[in-house]
Amino acid sequence: MTVIAKYLKKHTETLVKDVGLEAACAITGKSKATLGRYYSDAEEHSDRFMPVDAVALLEEASGYPHITAALSELRGITLTYNEDRKNAPESSGVNSDVVQLSQRFAMLMAEYNQSIEDGKITFNEAKRLLRETLELQRVLLDMKLHLEEESV
Repeated sequence: MTVIAKYLKKHTETLVKDVGLEAACAITGKSKATLGRYYSDAEEHSDRFMPVDAVALLEEASGYPHITAALSELRGITLTYNEDRKNAPESSGVNSDVVQLSQRFAMLMAEYNQSIEDGKITFNEAKRLLRETLELQRVLLDMKLHLEEESV
């Protein structure tokens, strides 16, 4: 399996688990087994990927467009978004974003410190670090949008 295929399958798994397996089944009309095949790294499923319509439905239900972001990262493209899905009220601008950024970075560094304590980063630790990195990326995107609004 190619590096790109493995990368897309990992992001497919992250998307399904973000939405929840049961909910993903209901949203896409696919079975658990079928969804599992889309992110399985087994050789017999190496050429199976989630259809684009199913990706769109799951990303609509998800808090983050995992596969779209993965595809854009493979091409060196940075995504921006403008649909606010937070439970908290919108921040008051760049100053609030700087505070959130420093908090998220501190959380990432704490997670890294805990993960590297034994000298190696396990798969689960890498997934936690990835989650924190994605949260940090979201804060940076919010900050970018606020800076763009203020510069107009």
